[in-house]
Amino acid sequence: MNGDILTISENRTKTDKLHSTNNSQNQQTVKEPVTLNGVGLHTGQTVTMTIKPANPGYCIRFQRIDLPDKPIVKADCDFVVDTSRGTTIEYNGARVNTVEHTMAAMVGMGIDNALIELDGPEVPILDGSSKLFIEAIESVGVQEQEAKRIVYSIDSNIHFYDPVKNVDMLAIPATEYMITALIDFNSPVLGTQHASLKNIAEFREEIGPCRTFCFLHELEYLLDNNLIKGGDLSNAIVVVDKVVSQEELDRLAKVFNKEKIEVKQEGILNNIQLRFTNEPARHKLLDVVGDLALVGHSIKAHIIASRPGHASNVEFAKKIKQYIKKNKHLSDIPHYDPTQQAIYDINRITKILPHKYPFLFVDKIIELSDNHVVGVKNVTFNEQFFQGHFPNNPVMPGVLQIEALAQTGGILALNNIPDPENYDTYFLKIDKVKFKQLVRPGDTLILKLELINPIRRGICEMRAAAYVGNKLATEAELVAQIVRKDKK
Repeated sequence: MNGDILTISENRTKTDKLHSTNNSQNQQTVKEPVTLNGVGLHTGQTVTMTIKPANPGYCIRFQRIDLPDKPIVKADCDFVVDTSRGTTIEYNGARVNTVEHTMAAMVGMGIDNALIELDGPEVPILDGSSKLFIEAIESVGVQEQEAKRIVYSIDSNIHFYDPVKNVDMLAIPATEYMITALIDFNSPVLGTQHASLKNIAEFREEIGPCRTFCFLHELEYLLDNNLIKGGDLSNAIVVVDKVVSQEELDRLAKVFNKEKIEVKQEGILNNIQLRFTNEPARHKLLDVVGDLALVGHSIKAHIIASRPGHASNVEFAKKIKQYIKKNKHLSDIPHYDPTQQAIYDINRITKILPHKYPFLFVDKIIELSDNHVVGVKNVTFNEQFFQGHFPNNPVMPGVLQIEALAQTGGILALNNIPDPENYDTYFLKIDKVKFKQLVRPGDTLILKLELINPIRRGICEMRAAAYVGNKLATEAELVAQIVRKDKK
């Protein structure tokens, strides 16, 4: 099964059928900013975290507002740099530790787009679950956006196996996003446990409240090596897997400022009551949800995870992302349905772009993500340029087709900015231009641009293509610079 290849269904009505916790077919964000405060489990630093609304296609990104230039890192498996004691991402100097519980809450609440500000290096551990993140989102509400949520259907199995850790993970085709997690630590206390999530709508009640856990011997090691500076017995289940002396219990009580610590009959410390008999297995499922969110795409699949951990989860996420990238419909000719609701209509476009009549060449935006955009330009004989450009044989000038692509690309570039109204885009380079087909009055020009590389230092490199129907009319590579208006 290691050789199985993921294929994405080419039936667009299937791949674009969407699902969220409230059955919305559109992308969602939080209605307004919401702030949480807490301590990072590993760093021990007190952190203020604010979840803010974001544009359609922005995805989930973390911003370190305590660092110079306030760098932003996208929640993406390609940016994972450490999985030793949680999932850590880093990009452009911004490192964020322990993102998995927040990411799981985002998936469970159907949040596609958000900017998460942090004034420290680590997401607060809170109670060790996703519960308080969920409650924070519920306190401000979820906002549906004018953009479709694309969900990729997996048509064949994807398999990942780690022979060293004996981790086995499998994604099989399904009509919904489902997960089954199995754990087996060879522990007489935990035994073999499993948990399942049949519908993401169940996450809030059945999985979200489940807290992280560790074994007592792990806790002792972490304490001795000062690796859980923010550790507290209120945010983790401690499983006692050996005989513990009273002296050791007294030491733990002193460390955690508790009057008395004892071992319950169930084999756990008396720090907290289990919320579910299989809470450890449910928390492992929670971690799978959070780590697989770093794929960056919503999927329909049944995930079966046997003995999962952060490292294997992230490797599995990379494998899923790799095959989605290879097979996703973004590499195909964009499909235009005139009855489909536009993500941005002409009124919204005129507020984003500085261009006005007669030099605005985008009528609507029909697809938008953090790395691609599809726009529409309806070409009519009433265009002002037809008066002088081959008036007896009207053909849209190639240079204006490039301008239409550039304007559409400007929307993509600005969509990656939290406050796009304060920025403009200026094109630095146009390369590899080819004109394949004449564009005439009555044609509908479909304008598609994809990022060639991630945007760095405001430089946006894009591959551009303009289609009439299923025929390529124009293609080019464009490079633009994003410039703040007050720095021009």
